[in-house]
Amino acid sequence: MDLSGGGTSAARLHLAHPERARPEPGLSDPALSDPAPPERARSGQARPESALPGQGRPESALPGQGRPESALPGQGRPERVTPECGLPDWASERLAGFERHLSAERGLSPHTVRAYLGDVGALLGHACRGGLADLAALDIGVIRAWLAAQHASGMARATLARRAAAARTFTAFAHSRGWLDGDPGPLLGTPRAVRHLPNVLAREQMAAVLADSGCASVSARDPRAAAIAWRDTAIMELFYASGIRVSELCGLDIGDIDDERRTVLVLGKGGRERVVPIGIPAVGAVRQWRDAGRPLLATERSGPALYLGARGGRLDPRTARRVVHARIAAAGSVPDAGPHGLRHTAATHLLEGGADLRSVQEILGHASLASTQIYTHVSVERLLSAYHQAHPRA
Repeated sequence: MDLSGGGTSAARLHLAHPERARPEPGLSDPALSDPAPPERARSGQARPESALPGQGRPESALPGQGRPESALPGQGRPERVTPECGLPDWASERLAGFERHLSAERGLSPHTVRAYLGDVGALLGHACRGGLADLAALDIGVIRAWLAAQHASGMARATLARRAAAARTFTAFAHSRGWLDGDPGPLLGTPRAVRHLPNVLAREQMAAVLADSGCASVSARDPRAAAIAWRDTAIMELFYASGIRVSELCGLDIGDIDDERRTVLVLGKGGRERVVPIGIPAVGAVRQWRDAGRPLLATERSGPALYLGARGGRLDPRTARRVVHARIAAAGSVPDAGPHGLRHTAATHLLEGGADLRSVQEILGHASLASTQIYTHVSVERLLSAYHQAHPRA
């Protein structure tokens, strides 16, 4: 399903997510026709990682200015991972080549690159301590011994599965470069990670959180405090309406919101773009922040960033997380959740409202449908729980 047209997917969202898509009294429902998609900034405009100097980069992208609001030196963006201390020169060179492969050739996110480099660095460190003198001698026995040592130390199964995946990726890369005569990766089994069902908020709980967010915006008297309150309300509404990730929300630019079509253009993992439909309350909250609140915080270094911190820079993901936790805590008896909890909640409510799994996959930006299927289990679990509580012969 292609969401770029906006019409079909937006209609499905409105059927499955009625409480956040219903027009408010006195507002006409915008046409869901198929105008041209909003123009994405590419070569001459500002997106994180590809912006021109002084425009739209995350705040850490320009020397001496524009750090994310809460970033201190060494914080904010994932740092470049350096090889573990004690690695010989040949291992450090191989690890550096692997880093270039992950970031430049495969275009993986900085977080994924950091995790894979840490895992492969640990593997090479273990192998060198065991007497490995050249990468050509790395075989399946060395990798299994490394994973066995990790398991004996109490490493979680999910971490072991990720480390095994990192090892397979590295050995395939090394074999393609001629550093290994054969690829031992396919011989390596993967521990099956236990998948826990995500905790989600009920519809009533989410409605209480968003109603409290609206009250907070109205009660603010100081202009800057009101601007921040409008921003926080727009953050909560957009998280729940779209189910986007916190990094995706912080990377949004002003032009990514299409008020008429009620869509948001999102740059997701791996540089993949998608168009996500959103409801009228979210559009209204974002418009209020963009038109009335954002100008009060904007500075020369703000660029086209949609969400700004208190000092005018692009909003930092940690600040967005604090906003979500604070707004949920202010709602009273609602259990705590972060941005990813709101993502789980939005997906679950969409499925419960009748959205098909393929549509939810496109909205969430999952590369594989298997990642989306967990929400079907959440919906079934909630259905069974309600049945056991309500049926007299359950």
